[in-house]
Amino acid sequence: MRSAPGFREFVALVAALMATQALAVDAMLPALATIGRELGISNANRAQWIITAYLAGVGCGQLVWGLLADRYGRRNILLTGLVLYVLAALLCALSSSFTSLLVWRLLHGMAAASMVVARSVIRDLYSGRPMARVMSLTFVVFLIVPIIAPSVGQLILLFAPWRAIFAVFAVFGTLIWLWAWWRLRETLHPEYRLTLTARHIGGALRIVLGDRTSLCYTLAMMVMFGSLLAYVAMVQQIFADVFQRASWMPSMFALCAIFMGCASWFNARIVERVGMRHVSHTALLAFIGVSALHVLIVHLGYERLWTFVLLQALTMGGFSLAVANFGAMAMEPVGAVAGIGAALQGFISTIGAALVGAAIGRHFHGTTMPVAAGALCTGLVALLFALWAERWRLFRPHHAQDQVLARPSV
Repeated sequence: MRSAPGFREFVALVAALMATQALAVDAMLPALATIGRELGISNANRAQWIITAYLAGVGCGQLVWGLLADRYGRRNILLTGLVLYVLAALLCALSSSFTSLLVWRLLHGMAAASMVVARSVIRDLYSGRPMARVMSLTFVVFLIVPIIAPSVGQLILLFAPWRAIFAVFAVFGTLIWLWAWWRLRETLHPEYRLTLTARHIGGALRIVLGDRTSLCYTLAMMVMFGSLLAYVAMVQQIFADVFQRASWMPSMFALCAIFMGCASWFNARIVERVGMRHVSHTALLAFIGVSALHVLIVHLGYERLWTFVLLQALTMGGFSLAVANFGAMAMEPVGAVAGIGAALQGFISTIGAALVGAAIGRHFHGTTMPVAAGALCTGLVALLFALWAERWRLFRPHHAQDQVLARPSV
């Protein structure tokens, strides 16, 4: 019998599973303009739909995968999703029109949504502050992809057409499938599997949506994630049209991702000692403060390339510290229905974020104001949700959430 992976390998494997989603977004960024020209897109902003369609698929698909994971277990659902991910990537590579590409990207996102089950695996094994630590470490590894993905996409474009990027997605998905098939064990014990009846599904939905902490922190994640998606969708246009430095985008994008990775690593080091609420609430206030400063600088006409990169990196660091803990706090009350819980939270946060990001992105008009103002607005809305979750008092201690569940074998 194969031995269970150790802690480090488990974190790396779960991060790799989740990274398939990030790769499918970030590696596309250098190719958006090229795809738009080749497929006859007259409005450059419409190329952002390639990202939006994928994220819409991710959001919708999570509901299905979460239900299946609670009924049939985690391992087989993850492996099935990876197979479909590979097939959808190949269909994207064969697209002959912009419309067909959007359709296959939607299906690609629905297949990638199976990776939400990875959050269920974490919740099966951990709770409280230890769960927040695992999620933060996972996020560190996960962020390696945004650091290198745009450069990989740009490198591919130097030697091959944009369709080759989708072939890379297929190869990456195949490698992760082999790793998961060989090393990942089932984490949901048979006695905890749910039957897919209306009564059980309705009960799970009541647990997820009826809990103030679960709902509010899911909504807080949603709006903040929307600001990140707006930045991702506009970043290529910003470097090309605002700063006339299109070739600098991958390296500057990587710098922001490094700040996010460092913030997640820092969170993993301190969250068990300090607590999820103290870290996330402080980070949210910092996110709002930096975003407000960015809006002021743009409004006064002092925006330069270095100010944009610096302030965006600081903003993303605050985002990382806040959202990693928001996700753990949202999952904490729904351990009994972790699959459906992760799926529904993922559906709300992803679909909502895609809409928020698209609404911000459509206002791009040749300045960085939409990115800065979008971050400020979403940060303020997230603060309202956090206050609602905490009954209008931030930094409240929740000792009940510091317990550690017994860990089944991976």
